[in-house]
Amino acid sequence: MIEIKNQHNTLVYTILVITSIILIFVSNTLSISYKEALNVFENNSMLSLLTNISISIFGQNDIALRLPFIVFYFFSVVLLYQNTRSFFKYQSDRVVSTFIFMFLPGVLSASLLVNSAIVVTFCTLFYIYYYQRTLKHNYLFLIVFLFVDNSFAIFYLALFFYSLNKKDNTMLYMSLILFGLSMSIYGFDSSGKPRGFLVDTFAIYASIFSPFLFLYFFYSLYRLGVKNERSFIWYISVTALLFSIIFSFRQQIYIEDFAPYVVISIPLMVKLFFHSYRIRLKEFRKKHNFFAFLVLVTLCINIVVTIFNKPLYLILDNPKKHFVYKYHIVKELSQELKKRNINMVITNDEKLQLRLMFYKIYKGEKYYLSLKEENNYTFKIPISYFGIEVETAYVLKLK
Repeated sequence: MIEIKNQHNTLVYTILVITSIILIFVSNTLSISYKEALNVFENNSMLSLLTNISISIFGQNDIALRLPFIVFYFFSVVLLYQNTRSFFKYQSDRVVSTFIFMFLPGVLSASLLVNSAIVVTFCTLFYIYYYQRTLKHNYLFLIVFLFVDNSFAIFYLALFFYSLNKKDNTMLYMSLILFGLSMSIYGFDSSGKPRGFLVDTFAIYASIFSPFLFLYFFYSLYRLGVKNERSFIWYISVTALLFSIIFSFRQQIYIEDFAPYVVISIPLMVKLFFHSYRIRLKEFRKKHNFFAFLVLVTLCINIVVTIFNKPLYLILDNPKKHFVYKYHIVKELSQELKKRNINMVITNDEKLQLRLMFYKIYKGEKYYLSLKEENNYTFKIPISYFGIEVETAYVLKLK
């Protein structure tokens, strides 16, 4: 039994290390986006601190920019695996649960982009790990989370509902106070004309999980709630999901504020599925086998598309419709400019100007650069992927 457990541990950690190495290579194929450039050069946030520390150590490049988030991804997977140590009867179920979490398109994407989602996921899993080991809440952690990200307001709400169920008055009041402080520090965006974005929200969740997996996830939370099997993790995920749906009736939500609390419930879903699978005789498992196959296929497709997405330009009629277009182009453009010994340009596109600065193409009035077609230009620089011209930069040498 111990030998089998060690084999499973070896398998999980080996795959995790390989996946993390692949993510490091993939991170070098991306260009910095405008929002990421803001975090590097202008903002003063937790993300700015993480990226600038990494850049100061490893140099100003795309791997250094994204490395902190790959590290958070690595330890998030480790924590989820550790959190399920006593959750499953069979060690193989624990491995399946960890692999599904590890390869969720939303989790992989969060590890490659400069955003708070994977940091929040790590913090949440760390808190669950501590709570499961001690069966006590840690007020210091909760206070620290207040300054990590605005989305912890959702976590405090979940704690409130969980404490209400457990009749824990101390945590009940503490969670309310922290929620109020979070709202006062970060506020709540209710600007704009009320519009319904419910379909958009479900579509984003489907892309985070993969469509069939999200359907079963939705069913799992409902089923566990009806059966009154409401764990701490269940309260966190249900609170995030319900409030994201409620807010979607009025406005477009920032999915990064809710997704970290939703994806952590993968073990609940896996446990429910295998329980339903094993109580049936083999001849009555066909629907489960077919559903598992569909989930596996769609999950694999989503993984491939998430990591190796540039070939999608081959089938898109408009390159700007590519879902990660804003993370492409600029690195290649800066490389082409440097080949022509151009290190300073001026452009009317402030976002492009800031992104180019990360690749040490600074603002200067010797060359004018535009991504819009110009009649009067000195030369143009086409940017192509797999033979498809994705963008063209027009450069004019100024007198």
